[in-house]
Amino acid sequence: MVTVNIHEAKTHLSRLLAQVEAGEEVVIARNGKPVARLVSVPKRGKRQFGAMRGLIKLDAGFFEPLPDEELSAWEGG
Repeated sequence: MVTVNIHEAKTHLSRLLAQVEAGEEVVIARNGKPVARLVSVPKRGKRQFGAMRGLIKLDAGFFEPLPDEELSAWEGG
C-alpha cells in the first residue's frame, strides 16, 4: 500500500492509476491523515440474455389496467 499526499496525488494521478491497475492500493492523505483510498474496480462479467428466465412469474393480472387511483398515484397525482 502506498500513501501519498493530496498534492502528489493531483500531480501524479496517471502514475497512481497505473499502480492501482497493477493491483496496488493507494491511500491519499491530508496532513498525514488518510482521507481516501484508490482501488481497482472489479471487472464485471458479460451479461447473459435470459439469465433470469424461470425466476420471475407474472400472472394474468399484470397486464390488466391499473385502478384509477393507483394510476394517478404513479402519474404524480
